[in-house]
Formats: sequence, C-alpha cells, structure tokens
Amino acid sequence: MTGEMTSISKPHRIFSISGYLVGDRPAGFLLSLVAGFIDTSAFIILFGIFTAHVTGNIALAGASFVDQEEESTLTRLLMIPVFMLSVALTSLLARFARRRQWPVFAVLLTAEAVALTIFLIISATLTPALILDVQEEYIFPIGMSGVVAMAIQNTLMKEARVFKSYIPTTVMTGNTTQLTIDLVQLIGAKFDSGEVAKQEAAESWERISRYLPVIIGFAIGGVAAAFLIFVSESWWTLVFPTIIISVLAIAAYVHHYTQPSAS
Repeated sequence: MTGEMTSISKPHRIFSISGYLVGDRPAGFLLSLVAGFIDTSAFIILFGIFTAHVTGNIALAGASFVDQEEESTLTRLLMIPVFMLSVALTSLLARFARRRQWPVFAVLLTAEAVALTIFLIISATLTPALILDVQEEYIFPIGMSGVVAMAIQNTLMKEARVFKSYIPTTVMTGNTTQLTIDLVQLIGAKFDSGEVAKQEAAESWERISRYLPVIIGFAIGGVAAAFLIFVSESWWTLVFPTIIISVLAIAAYVHHYTQPSAS
C-alpha cells in the first residue's frame, strides 16, 4: 500500500512598504517622533507652551499667575478648550469617515498633515526671523495651531482602530510607567519556572516591544527639534514632521485600497 503525500503550500505574504509603515511599531514610532518634535519646538520657542502634553499648561499657568503674568496665564489656560474643541471635531470627522466607509486612519492623518502645514505657515509668517524672542501676542495663535495638530493625533490613536491596543504617542508618562511595570514582571518571571510566569513574561515582552519604540521615537523627536531649532533658528524645521505625517497618510491610503477586501 502506497500513500501519496501532498503538500499544501501556504500563500506567501508579499512585503509592502505601506503595510509596514502603518503597523503598530513603525506607525507608533513615527507618530511619537512627530509629537516629540512638535512639543519640544513649541516649548522652546514659545517660552513653555505645551502642544502635545497640553495639560502641562495648567501647571505653567499656575506659575505665570504667581508671577502676576496675566496674559501668559490666560494664553496657557486657553490651550485647554482649544484642545478639547479640536478633539471633538476630529472625533466627528472620524465618525463621518466611518459612515462613508473611508479609511479613518488615513483621513485623520490627512487632517493632521493639513493642521501641521497650517502650524508651519502661521509660525513662519508671524515670526519669519526667529531669534527665540517671540512677542506675547503671537504666542497664542502659534501655540493654538500646534495644539490643534496634536489634538488630532491624540484623537487619532483612539478613533483609528488600527492599532492592537491604545498607546499614547503624545504623552510618555503612562507609557514609561507601563514599560517599567512590564520590565519588573519580565525580570520576576525569570525566577519562576511555572507556566503562568512564562505566559506573563511573554505578555510583558510583547507590550515592551510596542511601548519602547514609542518612547524612543518621542525622545529622538525632542532631541532633533532642539538641535535643529538652535542651528537654524527657524520654524521651517517643522517641515520634517509635516513630511513624516504626509508620507504616513499616503501609506495608509495605499494600504487600505490595495487590500483584497477593499472595494
């Protein structure tokens, strides 16, 4: 009796640049890099205005109030309602795109690219010769445009629904906390040979592999922004994060419309 062995060949997944870029780790890294770049740029040039970590402006507003700087206090506090309004509008845009069956991730990335372009234009127009001495009346419109862009990115991480789990790309406090917890759990599992410990170690390592690129990206973005600002003394350095988000948006569109299920 002879048996015939048949082999079932599994379809090979063709590598796609667009598919790679919109994956959890690359997209998370690039988005956090942009946030670090924008937040650091605005903080340095606008004398302590946060655009990504917007709640930090509350503490700075308190410091300005103590120093009796009413205009500076008001400017910082106004960033909160601007942020909230931008989040609300972005969420409405995401709902509209979802109803129309548009790629939400790509649509929101496009909105962020437009907002970053406006941020760049307003900043370069109001302060064309940047000498790290922006006048107080220009701080609000420039800071507001940056906050709008980062509010879109904050909302994008919640609304896009393309990431395995929600990981903030604009504020690193929670990410650093989770990374530390996972490192402790991973190390602790090394001293336990049980199955539960092995599962916990695997889960911790998986989370670390997603959180670490985000934290590194934010740090690189911040360092790059500080270096380029002091070298160029120009808002035109914002062209780099704008290009990154634009490329990511294009990749998201390409990836969506080249999928077999896409109509």
